[in-house]
Amino acid sequence: SMDIWQSAQPERDVAESGWLGRYFDNTCSGTDPHIGVAMGAQLPLAMQGERVTPLSFDRPDSYRYTGRDQEHYLELNHKDGVEPAAAPSTQPAQPKIVRAKHEIEITPGSQLDFLHRTAMDAQVSSDDILRMTRTHQSPTPYPGNEFGQGLKTVAAMIQGGLPTRVYYVSLGGFDTHAGERGRHDNLMTQLAQGISAFYKDLKDQKNQDRVLMMTFSEFGRRVAQNASGGTDHGTAAPMFLIGSGMKQGLAGKYPSLTDLDQGDLKYNLDFRSVYATVLQNWMDTPSKPILGQQFPTLNNILKA
Repeated sequence: SMDIWQSAQPERDVAESGWLGRYFDNTCSGTDPHIGVAMGAQLPLAMQGERVTPLSFDRPDSYRYTGRDQEHYLELNHKDGVEPAAAPSTQPAQPKIVRAKHEIEITPGSQLDFLHRTAMDAQVSSDDILRMTRTHQSPTPYPGNEFGQGLKTVAAMIQGGLPTRVYYVSLGGFDTHAGERGRHDNLMTQLAQGISAFYKDLKDQKNQDRVLMMTFSEFGRRVAQNASGGTDHGTAAPMFLIGSGMKQGLAGKYPSLTDLDQGDLKYNLDFRSVYATVLQNWMDTPSKPILGQQFPTLNNILKA
């Protein structure tokens, strides 16, 4: 289910890229690696493409490049600034990194490829991100949990002017097979408090018109309660689109709790139509090359 939601390719047995990763590949090739930032130790499948590798880190002080050739990157960006060992005389000399000036000296025969640029970009911008997050003042306190602090970091980076087009933050724990009521209430409280603080922060920055929030979960829940006071995996699931540019209301039909598909809600809106709407009407890019076919867009949810 996670692969289906994150790849937007349910027909594939093995997902090799995510829908946002293909957006980066189709629209953002050759741009700053900060074009996409995920808050977490691992880059989610949704943001993985073939040509553009976004960045991921769980805390600003653990910022690091996690893309291809990571070992080579770490060698180039070694903390003590020592140059890599000299190559044999028959090989081109390795790049020399001069940290004090944030420069790369390229000797004849070597290549200034994406990896080398990313190494220096990551080094310079890690300092920028630390400065942004440490000096950021929000108008309302964020929750102290991981989700709230992730949103706080995102708000700081937005205010700091990074060229990021997509930020990704996760809130886990919704696999509520037992004792759902208390757990679900707590999770929804975390979600609500985090988003509320984030939106107030954006308004204080006067950035609320530039940001659209979208939520999704990789699976829904069944309608009937199980024997453990929880609900098991279902099919259809809700999504939230939040922002000053959105019209209030429900897109699609309210699901029936009695007209079910073997105990599951019947979905009435393909989730790829939501993706297509975000891609075309918010991110201003054709959705067909990214999603593989043209899905109907929800033209009545964005303000003119």
